[in-house]
Amino acid sequence: MGKGHRNVLVSFRSFLYPIPMGLLNSIWKELISLEIFLPFIPLFVAFDALGILPIFVSLTSEMEPSERRRVIRQSTLTAFLVSIGFLAAGRWVFNLLGISVSDFKIAGGILLFIIAIVDLIFPDRTRTFPKETLGVVPIGIPLITGPAVLTLLLMIVPTYGYAATMVCLVFNLLIVWLVFSQSQWIIQLLKEGGTKGVAKVSSLLLAAFAMMMIRVGIKEWMNMFSQSQF
Repeated sequence: MGKGHRNVLVSFRSFLYPIPMGLLNSIWKELISLEIFLPFIPLFVAFDALGILPIFVSLTSEMEPSERRRVIRQSTLTAFLVSIGFLAAGRWVFNLLGISVSDFKIAGGILLFIIAIVDLIFPDRTRTFPKETLGVVPIGIPLITGPAVLTLLLMIVPTYGYAATMVCLVFNLLIVWLVFSQSQWIIQLLKEGGTKGVAKVSSLLLAAFAMMMIRVGIKEWMNMFSQSQF
C-alpha cells in the first residue's frame, strides 16, 4: 500500500472503521496550531453573553433558583438545536435557491451591521415576549441564537470548516450557560454600567466584523466576474 493511502483502523463495538492518516494529521495540526479555535472570537462577539445578561436577569428576576436553572437548560439546548439545524439545512437552501457564499457574506454582513448599529443607538429598546415558553422564546431564540449567530454560522463554515465551527459553537454555548448560571454574581460585580459597556464594545466589534465580511464578499464577487470574462 502506498504512503499516500495509509489508514488507521478504529474499532467500535467489534466493527473496524478506516480513518485516513491525512485527516488525522490535519486535525492534529489544527489542534497544535490552535486554528480550530479561530471561529471562537466572531461567535463570542455575536453571542454577546454579557450584553444579553441584563435582559435574561429581567426576564427571570421573579423566578425561584430551580425554575431559573430549568430555563437556562432549556434555552441553551434550544439555541444548540437551532444552530445545528441551521447548519445542516443552510447549505441545502443555498443550493436550492442558487445562492453563493459570496452573496450570503454580503447580505449577512449588511444584516450584522444593521443589528450592531441598532444595538449601539437603541440599547434600551423594549421587547415584549410570551412568558409561556420563556426558555425557548425569547431566551433560546432570538436572545441567544439570533440573526447574528445564524448568519455567522453559515459564513464561517466555508472558511474554517464544520469541525472548527462546531467546537467553537459548543464552547460559546457553554460560556452562555456559565454566564446565565452566575447571573446574579456577575451583575453585582459589573454593575449596570459595566454590562452596558461590554454590550457597546461587543456591538462595535460586531459592526467591524460585518464590514470585513462585506469587503470579502465584494472581493470574491469581483474575482468571480473577472474570471468569467476570460
